[in-house]
Amino acid sequence: MTKKELRRIYKEKRNTISSKEKLKLDDLLLIRFQQLYFEDVKILFTYWPKTDVQEPNTHLFSGYLRHIIPLLQIAYPVTDFLTCTMHAVFINEETVYHTNSYGINEPKEGSVVTPHNIDLVFVPFLVCDVNGYRVGYGKGFYDRYLAQCREDIIKIGFSYFEPIEKIEDRNSFDVPLNYCVTPEKVYEF
Repeated sequence: MTKKELRRIYKEKRNTISSKEKLKLDDLLLIRFQQLYFEDVKILFTYWPKTDVQEPNTHLFSGYLRHIIPLLQIAYPVTDFLTCTMHAVFINEETVYHTNSYGINEPKEGSVVTPHNIDLVFVPFLVCDVNGYRVGYGKGFYDRYLAQCREDIIKIGFSYFEPIEKIEDRNSFDVPLNYCVTPEKVYEF
């Protein structure tokens, strides 16, 4: 199937998940995520999950990392929808957030992180294939950003669904994940 078809199908699938089931699935994702090794991670680039599209609760995963890596620095994206670009901004306990015109919570201000300095990134998506290529929301923000990062950056996605066999219309600029964490298992690509 194409990205457009998969985007429609997996948005619908996510919308059928009840609040109670989502809590259970997020807990299972956290249990699977805790099986991974993160000793060398110093900077995490994550995102605020959108509840209206039933995204996995990334706050659980970043909270876990903050617990096991006391000096962890965390950054969130700030997007520019005119240029379809984004940059990472460090956050802390005093960070003030705002909701942009697309309903995404972002830091209002903060120091920008150079893409090369990021060790780990949580990548949002709807579904991925067995090679780690993903169907995002269609603007290519993360693929463009990840192309600026180090080759050894760890790219993790969280999904309530198992990977599909293949995305038919993959592009040469698509950047695959290293791991897909599902409630059932962790896939390494």
